[in-house]
Amino acid sequence: MEPVPAFAGMTTLLNNSIPKIVNRKSYMRILHIIPGSGGSFYCGNCLRDSKYVNALREMGHEVVKIPMYLPLFAHEKDHGGIPVFYGAISIYLKQLYPIFEKAPKWFDRLLNSKSMLKFAAGMAGSTSAPGLSEMTISMLRGEHGKQHEELERMIHWIRDHYKPDVIHLSNALLSGLAPRIREELGVPVFCSLQDEDVWIDVMKPEFRQETWDLMHENGKSIAGFIGVSHYFSEMMKEKIGIPEEKLFTVHLGVDPSDYQSVINTDKPVNIGYISRMSKDNGLGILVDAFIRLRREEDFQEVKLVLTGGSTGEDKKFLKNLRQKIRAAGLADCVEFQADFEDEGRREFFRKVSLVSVPVLNGEAFGLYLLESMASGVPVVQPALGAFPEIIGETCGGIVYAPNEPEALADALARTLRNPPQMAGMSESAIRGVREHFNIFTHAEELVAVYRKVIGQ
Repeated sequence: MEPVPAFAGMTTLLNNSIPKIVNRKSYMRILHIIPGSGGSFYCGNCLRDSKYVNALREMGHEVVKIPMYLPLFAHEKDHGGIPVFYGAISIYLKQLYPIFEKAPKWFDRLLNSKSMLKFAAGMAGSTSAPGLSEMTISMLRGEHGKQHEELERMIHWIRDHYKPDVIHLSNALLSGLAPRIREELGVPVFCSLQDEDVWIDVMKPEFRQETWDLMHENGKSIAGFIGVSHYFSEMMKEKIGIPEEKLFTVHLGVDPSDYQSVINTDKPVNIGYISRMSKDNGLGILVDAFIRLRREEDFQEVKLVLTGGSTGEDKKFLKNLRQKIRAAGLADCVEFQADFEDEGRREFFRKVSLVSVPVLNGEAFGLYLLESMASGVPVVQPALGAFPEIIGETCGGIVYAPNEPEALADALARTLRNPPQMAGMSESAIRGVREHFNIFTHAEELVAVYRKVIGQ
């Protein structure tokens, strides 16, 4: 195996990230393993993990994040020289074409170069490319899968550069790493649970059950599973047979100070969408609802602002959607905002008074809901997945059913016709996020889970 280069950036990274604390015994050394999206689309899981990392660091803990497949974001600055493990192109080619398993190391380095990974980011999030089901199963087999050499490389790197108290996997599709990590490093492994079903449900039937079975088997090496909502914790408990004592729920959170909280009476009366712009995330439903809404005389000034990026898999869908918008004579009333990172997101929230992301089958959480509400923007969501749970906690929006354009258009119309209600929901949204979804509160809960399990 090629020797891993010395990691020169670790000391600087930690010194710059961790404030001095009085009681050094109270802190933990935490390593997060996170699959990246390369910044090609709004990745809620990537944002979730990075927000937790930042909060834990501000609380005085040492936290390092290891990216897998792709860089976490398009302009990732917080890497400190840490390599991207399981380079997306390399492992994909090796899965499809066994000849690449014997490729020289220089070829692997070429495939894992920044320019090649940037190219691969355009297909990040795809669930339909050939061989992905087989690769998912191979990854879940860990040391017995085709990627076993990359697993050993990751373990060697961790052993040589960092001695964590806990290792946290971003989702259960990475659980194939757990048995070998636990065996070699002797460190308790934790695993978040969020939207694994979205990936698995599109597999052919012969792959689905094997995937769930492998996740169940790998779970024996995981010290604790952490669901992002009560809805999803219960669902995954049944799917992979998680023992009650290993299952915890820690909601997602945001830092309210990161957002410009403005009551929506001071904003344009526009409807927004912020997520990956895809069919599965319900963008088609929202566009159809908007077209219906604009047919009514009361809403001739309302515009639609869409952001969140896309992948190559979404190109045909978006092309057809643009044609539908033009055919309805609304091309000048729909804005596709390209920038959805940092200042781009803040600009988006300044433009809109309502946000709706009508995901077809609901979602485990939806970080965009917190980002919207923290900005003073109420949400209008289908009564599916964890959406009722989140909106019920904050009173910062409404739910509707069924998840169809007619029902969504009616819900949007009722809300837009009632400015006092919108202002009240805007205030409740800001207050609800501060009180119930503050990232620092939930980061403390996460550390409490670590300590409870380690104590046991």
